[in-house]
This record gives sequence, C-alpha cells and structure tokens, in this order.
Amino acid sequence: MLPEHAPFTPEQRKAIDSLVSGLDPVQRGWLSGFLAASGTVAPVSAPAAATKLTVLYGTESGNSEVLADRTAKEAKKRGFQAVVKSMADTKPADLAKATNLLVIVSTWGDGEPPEGATTFYKELMSGELALSGVSYSVCALGDTSYEKFCQTGKDIDARLEKFGAKRISDRKDCDVDYEESWSSWLDATLSSIAPQSTASVVAAPVAGAVVEYGKKNPFPSEVLENSLLNGEGSAKETIHLGLSLEGSGLSYEPGDALAVIPVNAPDVIQAVLNAAKLKGTETVEVKGEGSKLLADALREDYDITALSRAVLTKLQAITGSTELAALLAEDAKEQLKAWNYGREIVDAIEAFAPNGLTAEQLAGIFRKLPPRLYSIASSPLAHPGEVHLTVAAVRYDAHGRQRKGVCSTYLADLVKTGDFTSIFVQPNKNFRLPTSGETPVIMVGPGTGVAPFRAFVEHRAALGHPGKNWLFFGDQRYTYDFLYQLEWQDHLKSGVLSKLDVAFSRDQPEKIYVQHKMLERAKELYAWLEEGAHFYVCGDANRMAHDVHEALVSIVESQGHKSRADAEAYVEELKKAKRYQRDVY
Repeated sequence: MLPEHAPFTPEQRKAIDSLVSGLDPVQRGWLSGFLAASGTVAPVSAPAAATKLTVLYGTESGNSEVLADRTAKEAKKRGFQAVVKSMADTKPADLAKATNLLVIVSTWGDGEPPEGATTFYKELMSGELALSGVSYSVCALGDTSYEKFCQTGKDIDARLEKFGAKRISDRKDCDVDYEESWSSWLDATLSSIAPQSTASVVAAPVAGAVVEYGKKNPFPSEVLENSLLNGEGSAKETIHLGLSLEGSGLSYEPGDALAVIPVNAPDVIQAVLNAAKLKGTETVEVKGEGSKLLADALREDYDITALSRAVLTKLQAITGSTELAALLAEDAKEQLKAWNYGREIVDAIEAFAPNGLTAEQLAGIFRKLPPRLYSIASSPLAHPGEVHLTVAAVRYDAHGRQRKGVCSTYLADLVKTGDFTSIFVQPNKNFRLPTSGETPVIMVGPGTGVAPFRAFVEHRAALGHPGKNWLFFGDQRYTYDFLYQLEWQDHLKSGVLSKLDVAFSRDQPEKIYVQHKMLERAKELYAWLEEGAHFYVCGDANRMAHDVHEALVSIVESQGHKSRADAEAYVEELKKAKRYQRDVY
C-alpha cells in the first residue's frame, strides 16, 4: 500500500494499490524496471581538480569486479581520475603508489580469499609495507550464512591499517544483498575524499526509454524446456532448463553464470508460519515494497531457511532465550556450529521461541532472499536467443524434517514449461575459453559441473575452432546418470571432442572418480599441458576440486620428473597464466 504522504490523490492511490496487489513478483519487477527507465540522473558538479583513485578488487564469482567497475564509473562521473586493478595482477608493494585506495573483495569458502587473489592476500598477510602515504577504505562482500563472514575484507582492512594507511571511511561488510550497502559506502567514501564531488542529481525524463535488464531489474524469462536428465532408477534428480532471452537485451559468453530469482516453497512457508504461530494473513512492511501480506513476503522477499549467527542473534534479542545466548557466546563457537548443522530457521524458532512471534518480529530476523547462480550450459551461437542450465535438485532429511534446496527445487517443482522466471546474467571473466581457437582444452566436470563444458564444446564447434578438446566426466551410474550422453557421442563422431574419459562411481565395488581417470591418463595429460593446453575444473569445491588439484600436481611431478615443490610451482604458473581455471562451489 502507498503511504499517505505519497504525491497522489486518494483515487490515484487506490488505483495504484489495486493494480500492484494483483501482480506477481515477475510482473512487479518488469514494471519497476520500466518506470525506472523512464528517467535518468546526471551529476551537476564535480571536483575542481581530478583526484586520483585506485579501485582494487578480488573476486570469485564476478560480483566484486562488477562493483569495482561501477565504483570507477561513478567516481569518474564525480570528476575523479579512477583506475581499476585486479588483485590477480597486483603485488602488495604496488599499493604504496596509490594515494586513494578503494578495496572491494569477497570472501570464499571458509573465510578464504578468492582464488585469483590468493597470492596477493598471502603476500600482504606475511610481508611488511610502509603505507603511511595511502588513504583507503574497504568494501567486503560475504554471506552471513557462513561463520567467517567477510573475513578476507576484514583481514585486508586490518593489515592496511597496521602498515600505516589512513582509513577514509569505515569498512562496509555486505551480505549477499549488497547493493544498498555498497552504494552507501561508495557515497560516504567519495564524499570524504573530495567533499565538493558530492553530486546533486536531477531527474530528467527520457522519451521512449528502453528497459534495461540486469541485477537491479531481472528479466522475466519464459521457460522453454524443463526436462529430467537422469534415467528411471537414478538416485539423482538433474534437470535441463531452457530459458528464453528474446527481448531481454541480455548476452553471455561460455563460462558465465545465470542468476535465478527463486520463491520459497508453500510447505516451507507453512512450516515457518506454524512454528511462529501465525496465519500468514498478517501484514508486514517490506523494504522497497511497502505493506504486504506476511505469507506473500515469506514467499517472495525473505530468506526463510538459511540459519546463521546473524539470524540467531536477532532471534535471541527478541526472545531473551538464555539457552540461545549460551550458544552464541564467544567460547561456544563449536557448539553453535554443531547445533546449526543440518538445521534451518524453522528449527530455531521452534527451539527458542516456543510461544511464537509477532509478524513484525518474524520478518525482522530474515535477510532478503538472494538470487542463486548457475553455470550456463549453452553457447549463444548454438542456441540463439536462449540460455540453458543444468540443475541438481537438492533434497535430504535432517533432524526429522525433509529439507530441500530453495532454488533447485523451485526450478524442479514449481517452474513449468510456459511459465516465467526472473533471471540476469552474471559475467565470469575468470572462466573463459582460450583466445586462440587452436589451443588444446582439458575439462574436468563431474555431475552438474559438466554444464559450462557443454557450452565450451558447443561454442568451439560453432566457431569451427581446430583446437583439441578433452572431457573428464563422472557421476554415479552409467545407465542413469550420463548427462548429455548422446550429445557427447555426436561431438566425438564429428571430431569436435577429441577425447572423453568417464568415471561412474557406483558401477563397481570400488569407487572410481574423475581424478582416478586423470591419473590413468597421466602421460598424455601432461603432454597436452606441455603443448600449451588450458585446464578447467567445475563442480564441488569441498572434495572434488581438491582431489583433482592433487591429481594434477602428482601428474606434473611424476611425468615431468619434478620435485613436489617444483610441481606445485608449475601448477601455480598455470594459474598465473590463466591456463588453470576453476568454477567451483
């Protein structure tokens, strides 16, 4: 509902409320973008003299890089002389040359730096620098569902201060919904460096403005195909999703990811309402949306499953639970980690708010429902106007309750052919095919990790690239789980796919995985690397990617007749040359 002070007559307010209340999230998103596109803003003032600014980023999925580019663009609008640099191409000693330094960095895994920023981070943490001539500020990206939230940004912020750099503005720690936090950090920081640069903005209508789709305004894409890839009898549920890009203006390259905006499942919503002892007909204020029915807000706006310290801290403040306070104590981190494992927010409400919550209290413990990123499984040349995904539906039982992945089961259960779902493209410049079509390519992608390699092979086929292509694929059973089997066989026949090695772990008594197949082909694999092959890995970060990395080092060690240290250095050089790239999650 529009507030009373909105600049509309009572009749206009009533008409707008009536229209908006009947729209679903996809329709509201489109309308929002259309209205936003009807106006633009322009700065009317800038610094008298160009102030130099270095924007340094470290990224895993591409978010930090996108924000770094947007930071520099905004700074230039305000008259700054801004340059963007990646931690992958920067040494800590270079920082001494930066008068004003803005750092945008994400945290990956268990408090680790992004892969491309690892060398920079390690050198910064272990070395000594004199940075008294540098002024800086840090914007840290993270996810509050992880224990070491924004740890990399926190570490870099503290290290720069230790080296004598002067903080321009306080570090901003951003959750997955980072847009507003980043924007406020940027404005405060640029204003502190050069107060006169703070631009006043005026809206100017643009005739015939074209709607632009992206993260701020996702595209409502029609579902062209939603099919099960696994055979009957499989223990897995992997779907192939075809989505339309017609009319979106969106484009992508092989290696990019697609963000999907999900909604929460009805049974999950009902379980939360039951735990909180609410009906769902209550109204709550949703930031940026106004007043909504609680059930609608739980469906469309809030992350109602992911349990984190941040959520529990808010819940404890509401309930005053001494038991929860004990779990949140600094010396109880392991106990908290153990309690959280396999549980969701509904479990916490049942355990620590047995008398229920008000609608406002319930809404207050949630963060915004974040989009989910999936590696794109198609080439735009092979499927013009379309984008494809390969998604494994996540379902499991824990603590006496059936659990399911929010977005994977949204796509598997709730999205049908002909429906619309909101999407945007997330570029990933750290996962790209070689610039030369003659360069050999080795791809390791078990399970849904095969998705980007379907795109790679399709793309090289469409371009007629002569470079050799070798795929290592693995899953549970040959009969049920050989994803895209017929396509791979066609690519082998045409010669686009030079080699295909498969590992099906459950088809024999001993488990066989992709790394075992790599070791069996050690001699030839090393020969390809010596020819200049690029090596790619996509899939599970916890075990698979680690095991594949160890196998790669072992192959270089044995076939190259090197020491372990020299083999590790060889592999590190592959990374630096962007010949060893990973898309892991």
